[in-house]
Amino acid sequence: MVTGMLDEIFEAVKTVPDPEIPVLSLGDLGVVRSVEFQDGYPVITVSPTYSGCPATGVIEEMILEKLESLGFKNAIINRSISPPWSSEWISQEGRQKLRQYGIAPPNPQNKGHPESCPRCSQKTVSKISEFAATSCQAMWRCDECFEVFNYFKCI
Repeated sequence: MVTGMLDEIFEAVKTVPDPEIPVLSLGDLGVVRSVEFQDGYPVITVSPTYSGCPATGVIEEMILEKLESLGFKNAIINRSISPPWSSEWISQEGRQKLRQYGIAPPNPQNKGHPESCPRCSQKTVSKISEFAATSCQAMWRCDECFEVFNYFKCI
């Protein structure tokens, strides 16, 4: 019974959208680390994408709202920074969603440089700025189609 409830909670929390990049879910980002019960209350452990992420509080509120809508009141969020979140935790589906949304996914083979333009797939790109819409993204331009795009940094 408890295992089924834990699975239900875990699956529900994984569907919560990221407030900064709503095409991604928390499951896509890999930030939901665990779900357990303590003293009869669900405890959800979440790793922020980085310790200064301004969306962390909003994400936690969204998780609590989701659980409350499912009848799980008084849930507890445990923010864990150890081990630190890694962009390698983004699922393959999440990486594809980023590309379709126009954001180049992190490229662990060449940290700091996107593999290709998410719009035309050309590999010749140039950095415009170390920072973009969010601190975890940089701004790049495709040298072929000239489109500007964000690159989700490797962390």
